[in-house]
Amino acid sequence: MMKRCPKCGQTFADQNLNFCLNDGELLMYQQESSRHFEDEPPPTQFADDSPPTLMMNSPRDTNPVGWANASPPVQWQGEQQIVTPPGHMPVQYASYSAPNQVLGILSIILGACSVTIGWCCYTGMLLGPAAMILGATALYQNKNDPNRYGGKGLAIGGIVLGGLYLVGMVLFILLYGAALVIGGGG
Repeated sequence: MMKRCPKCGQTFADQNLNFCLNDGELLMYQQESSRHFEDEPPPTQFADDSPPTLMMNSPRDTNPVGWANASPPVQWQGEQQIVTPPGHMPVQYASYSAPNQVLGILSIILGACSVTIGWCCYTGMLLGPAAMILGATALYQNKNDPNRYGGKGLAIGGIVLGGLYLVGMVLFILLYGAALVIGGGG
């Protein structure tokens, strides 16, 4: 069976073709007649077994002419209030912010510095107690407001490292003093 375009009258032999290649019109099956004359006008009756087609409106104009005369775009007016219909609750979205961990981070950094480079020029005598004080402050803040302040593990690590340096320094001084006393260097 042949398909014919009702608009331009062109016939197509391809059975998979549903639309005219010239004008995009829906093709219809042409009913075979017993007589084929070239002078005969095209048949006026068509059989259509194609699936229903949704005809759309005209395509959207993306660059309209005279768009400058249209209403101006809406300008931001600052904070706008959301109006909800009566009997409806406004939607509240959960907001999450990470807890403040600055003191815990500083505490562990100072504690690590006191243990590693604190033996040089005895700078650990300043860094160790500073790590312990910042760590204790971070723990106190975390205990009072855990949603706002975090870094509990970092604070404990800073306190331990600062304390290790101080204990190590006290042991070093005691052993050095005992070595001086026993050795008779005094």
